[in-house]
Amino acid sequence: MTSCCSPGREPARTPVTVPAPPYRIGLTAEAVASPGRHDPAAPPEGMVTIPGGTFLMGGEDPDGWAADGEGPVREVTLRPFLIDAMCVTNAEFARFAEDTGYRTEAERFGWSYVFHLFADRRHAIDGHVPGAPWWLAVTGATWRSPEGPGSAVASRQDHPVVHVSWNDAAAYAAWAGKRLPTEAEWEMAARGGLARARYPWGNELTPDGAHRCNIWQGRFPHADTAEDGYAGTAPVDAFLPNGYGLYNTSGNVWEWCADRWSTDWHTAGSSRTRIDPQGPPAGTARVVRGGSHLCHDSYCNRYRVAARTGNTPDSSTGHTGFRCAATPRRVFA
Repeated sequence: MTSCCSPGREPARTPVTVPAPPYRIGLTAEAVASPGRHDPAAPPEGMVTIPGGTFLMGGEDPDGWAADGEGPVREVTLRPFLIDAMCVTNAEFARFAEDTGYRTEAERFGWSYVFHLFADRRHAIDGHVPGAPWWLAVTGATWRSPEGPGSAVASRQDHPVVHVSWNDAAAYAAWAGKRLPTEAEWEMAARGGLARARYPWGNELTPDGAHRCNIWQGRFPHADTAEDGYAGTAPVDAFLPNGYGLYNTSGNVWEWCADRWSTDWHTAGSSRTRIDPQGPPAGTARVVRGGSHLCHDSYCNRYRVAARTGNTPDSSTGHTGFRCAATPRRVFA
């Protein structure tokens, strides 16, 4: 895992300063294992059907990160599935929180990670992320106040919700009757039907000079020129969708997947790693995919579709969100 991409919580920074009240409904991290099943004749609003089949997963890009376990390129076969066309928005997460009384882990811990250019340093907790001083642990940073006290999401209702942990994402998915996508499902959907392309739209980052994703332009980490139109997060439907109709699977925010993180579990070919893989059976971290608006090729080009990293399931940042998946009922007929 790479702290510069997605910093994780550390024991020294995890005091719960505000008591967590009981939830009105019981949602647990294990709820993600419950398959969200939907009628394939009428996919839920906002979801697209991915037909399944065999695709080439992984990458061997010369500028890739072999230590992250991006390779080998391998044939993986999946059953049909449903996946959200867009990441879960602030507006959607607000409905979940209002309906259930759920409080995210950032709210219960009392802090979350904020990029230094967006943070009010008066609320920063002492300490820094090794090798990534641009991350600050900020008291009061939550999905409701992404930059900390005084910030809000009123003007960002159509932006992806951030400062959500894997556990928070799993709880939302269970409430919505869905689940988190497996890493294989996420990558198949993100590729949009293209084989071995670097990006969801092809091999050129800016075809004909057009920006196709929200990443960092300028000198990282000091100045983002926002040539793509955005400094910080963008609306979930910004830019053109890929061939399957998914938006922003490169850049904008990292997206949680169901799988536990490993750099080598998938390297050995077996039915567990090649046919509807669910990830390794054990591990302390979870996979995140897609890169974010903070990615820049000077240090982290993980907006490539094969790129991957992971983080602890209680971690949250200002550039990590999620989308949901579901299994069509007919698969179980």
